[in-house]
Amino acid sequence: MTDIDDLVRRVVVRAASDNEDLPAPVGDARIARAEARLGFALHPLLRRLYREVADGGFGPDYRLLPLLGPGSSVVGEYLARREASDSVEHPEWPAGVVPILTWGCAMYAGVDCLSAEGRVLLFEPNPYSGGSWAECWFLDSAGLEVRLETWLAGTGWFEEDACDRDDVVEPRPWDEAVSRLSSGA
Repeated sequence: MTDIDDLVRRVVVRAASDNEDLPAPVGDARIARAEARLGFALHPLLRRLYREVADGGFGPDYRLLPLLGPGSSVVGEYLARREASDSVEHPEWPAGVVPILTWGCAMYAGVDCLSAEGRVLLFEPNPYSGGSWAECWFLDSAGLEVRLETWLAGTGWFEEDACDRDDVVEPRPWDEAVSRLSSGA
């Protein structure tokens, strides 16, 4: 088990070393405003990242989105995707999963704020063939803590040299996708 305080400190150091123009962290009032708009609490570790590291702008490749707009943000992307999933036969986006970064080509990493671990999911729409969107959802990491450790160690599937290594864990289909998309939660 990782010491969360130590993990957050290491993320602060890595984020600052990767980006000298890192946005300032957000205050508790801004987090409360974001959670009110979302209708649920952010995962505690995700909340700490925004409060103690920065308002996005760090992480692998495309980097975490800012919490609130203008422009693309965690709250804005979540609300847009949930709105598109309301009152349709096959919802695309499950409740409680906030997009935290885009991988480009309509792909997103998201944190499941309804799971105790803060599972990190990958939404990859290219497999979509009509009907259910479940085939487009993958489990990236069992939890946000694991995902951050992978990023800090440089051992994620998204790393440039990942295809040259045998120890890389690829995202796998998310077992709960069907039930979470059909239940609206």
